[in-house]
Amino acid sequence: MTAGYVFLCPGQGAQVVGMGKAWIESSAAAANIFRTADEVTSLGARRLSEFCLDGPQEELNRTDVSQPALFTCGIASHAALVDRHPGIVTAAANGLSLGEYTALCIAGAFGFADGLRLVATRGRLMQQAAEASKGGMVALIGAEEAQATELCAAAAGGEVLVPANFNAPGQIVVSGSVGACDRAVEVAGKMGLRATKLAVAGAFHSPLMAPAAEGMARALEHVEIKPLAVDVWSNVTGLRHERNDPARLRKLLVDQIVSPVRWSQSCTDLVGAMQDAGGATFHELAPNTVLKGLMRRIDRSVEVTNHDQPQRDPAAQPSG
Repeated sequence: MTAGYVFLCPGQGAQVVGMGKAWIESSAAAANIFRTADEVTSLGARRLSEFCLDGPQEELNRTDVSQPALFTCGIASHAALVDRHPGIVTAAANGLSLGEYTALCIAGAFGFADGLRLVATRGRLMQQAAEASKGGMVALIGAEEAQATELCAAAAGGEVLVPANFNAPGQIVVSGSVGACDRAVEVAGKMGLRATKLAVAGAFHSPLMAPAAEGMARALEHVEIKPLAVDVWSNVTGLRHERNDPARLRKLLVDQIVSPVRWSQSCTDLVGAMQDAGGATFHELAPNTVLKGLMRRIDRSVEVTNHDQPQRDPAAQPSG
């Protein structure tokens, strides 16, 4: 694997009003990505760029808006960086949940327009499934996987409750029915864990998202998946995707909607692969700094350069 730049791509929850604004104003390449996004997406009377730049936050937070918005913002910042620094060599990409699509687009699995259509469909399907199922999510601080599994078994009460996000050591999110989430907070306290209910639309990465997964399987059938030019890590397995196995890639993207996100494992495997390859620099695409914070907990030896704003140029020296 050629040493170079590793791009980390944020997922839902990183969205913020004004995201991408500085990139649009400073880069023709980024502005063109947003222009294309406005032409490709259909979000009612407003353009995608308007949601990103003007909000309001509660509208931007809608799953059917935030997912295409985050994908667009990430690809726009990447396009601007490559345009400014044409010598950049991409070594790998990794994305959290929705961000896996950003990473796959960077790796050449599909073009921006096709990727945006997929992501917009994913967001719409997940929003519909969330509204139909009345679920929630609870963040557990200080829990390990075995404890999270034990908590889910104890609090489910015949309803759905499963581990949904393994974000970093000691940071796990569980997902399921509203009643089960309420009980999870109580059980967590008895187990000596801190638990916080999250302000999310539904029980993402749980069986309650099954209708969205079924719809996504149909959507993915109609998009050509090209061989990956660089390695991308799977949220489902925590390991690298096969570079030229479109059928398995499609299946893993469908499974991702109802399966836990193994972000911590994928980052650990990614860092090890980069070390074996001679090192690389790690760069978080816009918006926000969520993944930089998680990497501090996953592996403090890895320095992540954040590109929420365009003035930050890629680091010159490999790290991690």
